[in-house]
Amino acid sequence: MRVFVTGSTGWIGSATVDELLRSGHEVLGLARSDKSAAKLEAQGAQVLRGDLDDLGSLHRGASGAEAVVHLANKHDWSDPEGTDRAERAAVEAILDALEGSAKPFVIANGLSGIVEGRPAVETDASPAVGPDSDRGGSENLALDAVSRGIRSIAVRFAPTVHGRGDWGFVAWLTAAARKQGVSGYIGDGGTEWSAVHVTDAARLIRLGLQNAPAGTRMHAVAEPAIPTKAIAEAIGEALGLPVTSIDPADAESHFGTVGHFFGQTLTGSSDRTRELLSWRPTGPGLLEDIRSGAYTAS
Repeated sequence: MRVFVTGSTGWIGSATVDELLRSGHEVLGLARSDKSAAKLEAQGAQVLRGDLDDLGSLHRGASGAEAVVHLANKHDWSDPEGTDRAERAAVEAILDALEGSAKPFVIANGLSGIVEGRPAVETDASPAVGPDSDRGGSENLALDAVSRGIRSIAVRFAPTVHGRGDWGFVAWLTAAARKQGVSGYIGDGGTEWSAVHVTDAARLIRLGLQNAPAGTRMHAVAEPAIPTKAIAEAIGEALGLPVTSIDPADAESHFGTVGHFFGQTLTGSSDRTRELLSWRPTGPGLLEDIRSGAYTAS
């Protein structure tokens, strides 16, 4: 298939491009800079210049492809409402281009906020509905578009999609440990995170694109529940720093933005995903990745 990928030069996007190309698909990647375009071309992908605010480029990319993977998101923590509006507008443009085509459309989301008090499962609908909700309610918008003749599929990522080169939450926690001189966890460290290696996440996207039925929710979760204290201990071991508890009231000043998420349990099950798509994660676990220097090697 010819696959249009947004966020194609991001952390998960780059791995997804490699996975699709290795599997014999053609990739058209959205690139907003010369650097991003050069990276895509070096991987063997084709380039469409544009960004999430360029709705015309999104429409052209989706119209000219046989499938779409939407991974891009502004993640502007200073303007969450603007980020949500941009996400919804981008998804609307893609859906308009795909209407009636029966083409697959894989859209990214996270496990955060799906449910409280237990691991999220694939049958849990996202509570984000409407343009003013998280990510502009884009997961539900896309899944509702199954009625418009689109094979929409949601992929929900664990809070850490890890690996060497990751610049996400674990990289932020590692940077905070270096800055503070201690590797911290919040309170008793009993909150838990799910995790998945980036190569396993990319393979799941490819499997979903090829085989998932319309309306499927996939969970990119390899390790269901890792205590945040264990994550802090692994970072401390890798950096040679002491490990200590941080008062919840001081979490954001100690960790920065990631402190808000590190104090939450963000977990999910992938049992249905594994059964449906015969997905078997094979990458290293999160703690193994941290201890091997994935986040601390210069």
